[in-house]
Amino acid sequence: MKKSFLWLGLSLFCISSYGQDRASIYAATIQENELMELLYVYASDYFSGRETGTQGQKIAVDFLKTYYIRQGIAAAEGTEDYFQKMSLDIKGKTIDTENVVAIIPGTEKPEEYIIISSHLDHVGTRDGKIYNGADDDGSGTVALLEIAEAFNRASQEGYGPKRSVVFIHLTGEEKGLLGSKYYSDNPLYPIANTVANLNIDMVGRLDPKRENPNPNYIYLIGSDRLSQELHEVSEAINTKYTQLELDYTFNAEDDPNRFYFRSDHYNFAKKNIPIIFYFNGTHEDYHKHTDTPDKINYPILAKRTKLIFHTAWELANRPERIKLK
Repeated sequence: MKKSFLWLGLSLFCISSYGQDRASIYAATIQENELMELLYVYASDYFSGRETGTQGQKIAVDFLKTYYIRQGIAAAEGTEDYFQKMSLDIKGKTIDTENVVAIIPGTEKPEEYIIISSHLDHVGTRDGKIYNGADDDGSGTVALLEIAEAFNRASQEGYGPKRSVVFIHLTGEEKGLLGSKYYSDNPLYPIANTVANLNIDMVGRLDPKRENPNPNYIYLIGSDRLSQELHEVSEAINTKYTQLELDYTFNAEDDPNRFYFRSDHYNFAKKNIPIIFYFNGTHEDYHKHTDTPDKINYPILAKRTKLIFHTAWELANRPERIKLK
């Protein structure tokens, strides 16, 4: 226990000083009302549940592309106007789909990359009911958009990240993590130069099965699997800025839920890229048509989004990239 507190203290001391006061200013631009506005659009019936390869999913990727264009955030190299296109074999059918990828180039170490990801798809329409996926993963999608906007505002005001920050909206997660597998097998930026992946999947609700009723929490999975330094940075950033309860219940290697293997970060981890998976746990509306934006806890979604932004800011601006175990 003493050793743990000593290490946390050292981590707090070692937090990069680059624009940290500024980071708080840009984190403050992540607001509940903006997250709500975005999510009520993204998880609306107009998107028809965003099933991979359907017209609803095409509307979703166009929405995301338009957002980045309006923000003035560049398309990733190697994409077709933000789209990393692919053909996937899904249950014997060839499905044409795409990841959406944008980038803010680093000012000092542009050849090193922090990837922040969420999945853009959901399960579509079943028995005439639209499964809007407000939490899964509309919450992660709008969090990613707000994080991108915060980084972009910093960049416009002369506080761009030292390392490049890549924003990836992944397709085909609900079909078996297919979009992230495609990216990790066909990376737009070198895997060896990818410092970390912060993956956001379901961060807008509370877990009714959690014994502690305190809503001020987030489940973290995988933060110490490949890099102890990543884990300690994450802890130190949370202590300094957001004071959420970081709950590692599902991080145990023998966790029967196997959440570590069930979202897109896993395909990055398989390539030896340190990851953190941010997750609120499942609930009664998981993979049901009742997963709607009116049930999102927007204050806690904003706070969780700020934690991820601050963590990404630190990873992007540290003097040295985090080390593998």
